[in-house]
Amino acid sequence: MPDRVSPGSSCPVDKCGAGAAGTIQDLTIKSTLDRIKHKLIVMSGKGGVGKSSIAANLAVALSQRDLKVGLMDVDFHGPSIAGIMGLAGLLDVAAGGLAEPKAFSQNLGVVSMASLLREKDQAVVWRGPAKTGAIRKFISDVRWDYRDYLIVDSPPGTGDEPLTIAQTIPDAKAVIVTTPQEVALGDVRKSINLCRHIHIEILGLIENMGEFNCPQCGKPVALFKKGGGQTTAASMNVPFLGTLPFWQDMVHACDQGKPVMKNAGNNKFYHAFEQIVERILQGTGK
Repeated sequence: MPDRVSPGSSCPVDKCGAGAAGTIQDLTIKSTLDRIKHKLIVMSGKGGVGKSSIAANLAVALSQRDLKVGLMDVDFHGPSIAGIMGLAGLLDVAAGGLAEPKAFSQNLGVVSMASLLREKDQAVVWRGPAKTGAIRKFISDVRWDYRDYLIVDSPPGTGDEPLTIAQTIPDAKAVIVTTPQEVALGDVRKSINLCRHIHIEILGLIENMGEFNCPQCGKPVALFKKGGGQTTAASMNVPFLGTLPFWQDMVHACDQGKPVMKNAGNNKFYHAFEQIVERILQGTGK
């Protein structure tokens, strides 16, 4: 696992799947994944829909149910998970040369590209093979140990990363995030079709930034329309996991590195998120 990446450099792991070394790595990946019960890839058709914040808070909410959880950020060009989780610094190396996930809590460990860069604003200039190699390294070269869930935060769109996840973690299930407006729903339909094409089971669709009550007058406000996620789920024949209302505190919490689901709340967003978590648990047979 490299401790730094220089802009414009070739990936130090881009030949990790070749020859005998690749065979050994394949066996290591299989052994690692065999110790993880459920693998979820959080996807979105486009950026800006709150995918990473949902992935982070989903990992936190599951870990607070006394489940062992891993959170893996494979958005190499825009890693935000470490910031959302309030984690800084490089990964430590354990005995045997394996990297240790950053500990958010006793039950939750995190691996992000941001934890491999010495400069937080350093650009990662990688092509597809380099990203494929890095995803494999994030599994084979990290000491995940036993986990009930591995949450993978994938970059938006239908590029190399979800394809690599499908090939590397064939039993991964997709949680797809959208907002209610048509420009996002058009892209999310592409994500659904991609999952079907590469044989990733779709656990369900989450509609984020839904209707909320105005703090001044109390009337419902739909910034991005409403109901589009549920309608799309029905038309595409995928499970609908629920709608999360727009909540400004979610923005502040992400900027401060304090996931909102870390502390029990009593508001519309918290209750909606808890219902989604319960549906995910049911969908994974937990």
